[in-house]
Amino acid sequence: MTHLKMNKFWSPKLIGLAAAVGLTFSLTAKDSSLPDFNKDIEPLLVEYCYDCHGDGADKGGLEMDTFESLDAHFKDHEMWLAVWENLRAQMMPPSRKPQPTAEQRELLSRWIERKVFKVDPSNPDPGRVTLRRLNRTEYKHAVKDLLNVDFDVNEEFPPDDTGYGFDTIGDVLSISPLLMEKYVDAAQTVIAKGVHTSGPYIPTEKVWGTMFKTKDNKHDARNLSFDQEALLERIHTIKYKGEYEMNVRYEIRGSKEATSHTALLEVFVNGKKISDRHLGWDNSRNLKLPGKGYLNEGKNTLAFKLTPKGKPEEGEGRLELYVHQLDLVGPSDGSHRIYPKEYYTFFPDGPAPADKEGRRAYAEKIIKPFATRAFRRPVENGMLDRLVTMALKTADQPGQSFEKGIAHACTAILASTRFLFRAEIQPEPNNPAKIVPVDEFALASRLSFFLWSSIPDKQLLDLASEGKLRANLRPQVDRMLKDWKSDRFIENFVGQWLSTKDVLLTTIDPRRILKTRDSRKAYGIFNYNAKRGMKAETEMLFEYLLKEDRPAHEFLNADYTFLNDALAKFYGIDGVKGREMRKVSLKPEHHRGGILTHASMHVVTSNPTRTSPVKRGLFILENILGTPAPPAPPNVPELEEAAKGKNKKVMTMRELMVIHREDPMCASCHARMDPIGLAMENYNALGLFRSEENGKAIDPSGKLITGEAFKDINELSNVLANDRRKDFYRCLTEKLLTYAIGRGMEYYDMPTMDAIVSEMEKQGGSMKALLYGVIESAPFQKRRGDGDRLLSETHN
Repeated sequence: MTHLKMNKFWSPKLIGLAAAVGLTFSLTAKDSSLPDFNKDIEPLLVEYCYDCHGDGADKGGLEMDTFESLDAHFKDHEMWLAVWENLRAQMMPPSRKPQPTAEQRELLSRWIERKVFKVDPSNPDPGRVTLRRLNRTEYKHAVKDLLNVDFDVNEEFPPDDTGYGFDTIGDVLSISPLLMEKYVDAAQTVIAKGVHTSGPYIPTEKVWGTMFKTKDNKHDARNLSFDQEALLERIHTIKYKGEYEMNVRYEIRGSKEATSHTALLEVFVNGKKISDRHLGWDNSRNLKLPGKGYLNEGKNTLAFKLTPKGKPEEGEGRLELYVHQLDLVGPSDGSHRIYPKEYYTFFPDGPAPADKEGRRAYAEKIIKPFATRAFRRPVENGMLDRLVTMALKTADQPGQSFEKGIAHACTAILASTRFLFRAEIQPEPNNPAKIVPVDEFALASRLSFFLWSSIPDKQLLDLASEGKLRANLRPQVDRMLKDWKSDRFIENFVGQWLSTKDVLLTTIDPRRILKTRDSRKAYGIFNYNAKRGMKAETEMLFEYLLKEDRPAHEFLNADYTFLNDALAKFYGIDGVKGREMRKVSLKPEHHRGGILTHASMHVVTSNPTRTSPVKRGLFILENILGTPAPPAPPNVPELEEAAKGKNKKVMTMRELMVIHREDPMCASCHARMDPIGLAMENYNALGLFRSEENGKAIDPSGKLITGEAFKDINELSNVLANDRRKDFYRCLTEKLLTYAIGRGMEYYDMPTMDAIVSEMEKQGGSMKALLYGVIESAPFQKRRGDGDRLLSETHN
């Protein structure tokens, strides 16, 4: 959990303040079951820590025995946080030193947790809730689900800031005056597309070419040869008599060289010719022959007549007429008009009543459910009254209409803070220590934005309004995962956690990697389809594990993957045909299996012209083990620069790395990253497997800083999936919680994560247990009151 120290809001002062506030809702009485420092804890520190961090030694700048009093010692939260994190991750003591037993680690960890930070695992602090706006992805999906409108957020809004690797973090999702203007413009654009405000129109009826038949019923109005006279008719029933505009939509097919081949097309209505045209070769596929005719109520005879004219000359081919359809637009006097289907989606009862009371009631009927879905909770009567009044006043203006008034009110809804911000109401907003469950509407929103990146649907809101959502939480989670909208969660979470969103944007030069000047060959291998398959492979593995409730550690050592023909060809795996991604069993000779062998990971952790063991190692530390190395010191030379002057031979990456970490300042961190990164050197910057580099055999063997040795990528994957399994579970839990609740993990979240991991282990690493654990956890289900005054004001 070294990740916690990277929190930009973290400081010893803030840790002390948080712990002081935590006294109110954590341990308020002395816990008699806690170990005694002098009797139980200090002997462990003396035995395992003081060689490097006591008795005058201060390795890493840390001294653990230079305190004036126990009280002052216990208040040194920054020091104890470092001890706690490294103890839990088994980073300390170093693997070459004597190790405490599992029971001793648990004893010391529990003492720090309870005595120093005063965390109560039975009543965890849910943390603060930051008022946050919808990010671009959430806005896009919200307006799609609300109005079935596709809105290009990437074109209209600036990129969202990220925190802790995700764009769901409340502290960075602020809003500027310029962005607010863009939201107002966006609301107008979305409503213009989603709410039909123009009046009724004269309808168009389509009569397909296949409906016109010859008298013997052997031919229809398709493939009519210019060589043969043909008469095709249809008896067509019309509801509304009057003059109609008619358009025949057709094309000419056949030899382009048949310039002499012609025919005459005539159109008849009830025996009266309404239009004709001489036909010849035409390259257009959408030709129109207009005309006007009077149609009676009831049955009418519509007919096409084709008469041969000029014959093709010698060497020329023949032409054919293909009639797609006849459009009947009318009656032209407007005596019959209709509204489009989309109109009734928003105006279910059709046009508004003429009387004032009826119009107001109808406006309320339309606006209330729309505002409720947009605001993710029932709209209050006062707000509803203001919106209805706004709509009716707009409708009464010159040149306006009832529909335009409704659209104006809906624009105000989409431009309001209630839609743009994920605000939650707390019963006691000014009591920062008060912990309460979030109400069921807030829970519905948390759930839907987590799993769908969008607003709750009707079923979630209905359950919330009945107070039954918590009682039906797991069935709802299962339902939501089965819905296609859960694909958004897979793409957004995995895309940011494992950077698969960056695969298509990679700047890697395949010519340099493949050592070829043939751009066609290089980009033929590393093409868009292959990159798209790389992205899908990783995301589909996560989706499969989650929806099939597989063990999470299969993400590291699965003996299968997901491929299509393009990616299989890229990997050199035979027998996969077609564009569709599908599950494929793997063999040892494929050199694939688990995330460490996915090309998506190799691509996003490489430099444009070569692999980067440092980036790859750091990637695994951060995203798989949850123990990222600290930032590099300033002025560190590039890898190639560090090797200059050493010798003139061409070196392997491993040889370059040995020289690079000769600096003692770099050695300690590289000892954590390099073994992992070098284990993946069998995969070049494109993710292609190789056995040699610069004519030398690649050595992928290594040893983790925690002591586990491995000889290749397969053994490393198994070490991570077995010996370091708990680290992976804890890291994945931290990532999911961070993404779900919109804040980074703090020291008081560790018991929550431990409980989730413990339940996962009991259920064999179940991915469903992980998801349920996150959703049922205190941070997801509860809140405390700090900063809630603003949230309440947002709803007034």
